[in-house]
Amino acid sequence: MLQQPELLAPAGSLETLKYAVLYGADAVYCALPEFGMRAAPVNLTVDELREGCIFAHARGKKVYLTLNTLPTNGELQKLPEYIEAAAEAGVDAFIIADLGVLRLAKKYAPQVERHVSTQAGITNYEAATVAYELGAKRVVLARELPLTEIALIRDNCPKELDLEAFVHGAMCMSVSGRCLLSSYMTGRSGNRGECAQPCRWKYNLVEEHRPGQYMEIGESENGSYILNANDLCTAPFLDLICKAGIDSLKIEGRAKTFYYVASVTSAYRRALDTYLKAPWQDDFTLPDSVIEELNRTSHRHYSPGFYFGKEQALQTPSHTYVRSWDFIGTVESWQDGVAHCTQRGKFSVGDTLEALQPDGSVVTLNPAWIENADGQRVDATPHPMMQYTIPSETPLQPYSLLRMQKTEA
Repeated sequence: MLQQPELLAPAGSLETLKYAVLYGADAVYCALPEFGMRAAPVNLTVDELREGCIFAHARGKKVYLTLNTLPTNGELQKLPEYIEAAAEAGVDAFIIADLGVLRLAKKYAPQVERHVSTQAGITNYEAATVAYELGAKRVVLARELPLTEIALIRDNCPKELDLEAFVHGAMCMSVSGRCLLSSYMTGRSGNRGECAQPCRWKYNLVEEHRPGQYMEIGESENGSYILNANDLCTAPFLDLICKAGIDSLKIEGRAKTFYYVASVTSAYRRALDTYLKAPWQDDFTLPDSVIEELNRTSHRHYSPGFYFGKEQALQTPSHTYVRSWDFIGTVESWQDGVAHCTQRGKFSVGDTLEALQPDGSVVTLNPAWIENADGQRVDATPHPMMQYTIPSETPLQPYSLLRMQKTEA
């Protein structure tokens, strides 16, 4: 029987959840304001979670809720109510790192699946099997595992246990994200969703008896970023991950914008669908459009992570991002050759735009005019969230995303 892996996308807000679903995710993962390993994003309220579940379920998609922090004794008192409220809202699974939370989820929402988080550091088949025996339907494998180890886990743990792995996004310099650096340096614990990412900072060397004398650690002419990991990108070898036995392909990024999530999800949807057309073949060829799409979002330099061994998990001697495109708007509707849009960034008459559509297609636009909400012709779209219209001979789908390539300075 053909294994058809799930494509799992992040959702830091209700808006992002909807875009992830529309752009090809089979499931999304999100959080309520507490217990979710991402304190910075907006996250969802219980009412938004309910709306998100209705939206996803109506389209045959699933919603998972992260409960993967390590709660204190005092915080445990809140969890039963949290769990019951999320279950009532309609979530399909909880993502859990703590054994106590696992037990509480089983007690207060036995009908909801339980997934063991990557924070638990599952690196072998015995640990995966124990998680299954404790009631887990799925384990999210540690990010440090190569493909060979993943295949061994798949072959030696219960077939009923799903395996999930990260396929794209930011990488942590610490094993399975268990880092104390942020807590030590800033008082913000990475294990409680508050990481300040000091691993991305530029460092200098200071000698105890020479205060104020900063010496470069000389990694490159750009400075020293000795802890800075590249972003993970597995699209070129997504077939190997599927064949190793992974059931769910996870995109990192609950702190990312809805444009980023939609674009990356769309790219991986195309990559996965390409593999599924002929999964028995060994000559998987990634469409050029996938990498082109992945280069249209803000990212660090890409690497294959640990999938081919730790030597391939590269670090770039820079904290800078690759940002060659600007996200400038959304399409609300199209009728009779006119697209109705909402501004998310400025562009001017004469600029060349692209529209990424939910079905993955890309339309090039050269608008000859722009009209504001009052029907007046204007030269540009400088006002945040302004409503405007532009001409488009090609019909544009609602929720399409408008972007523009940056011009050379």
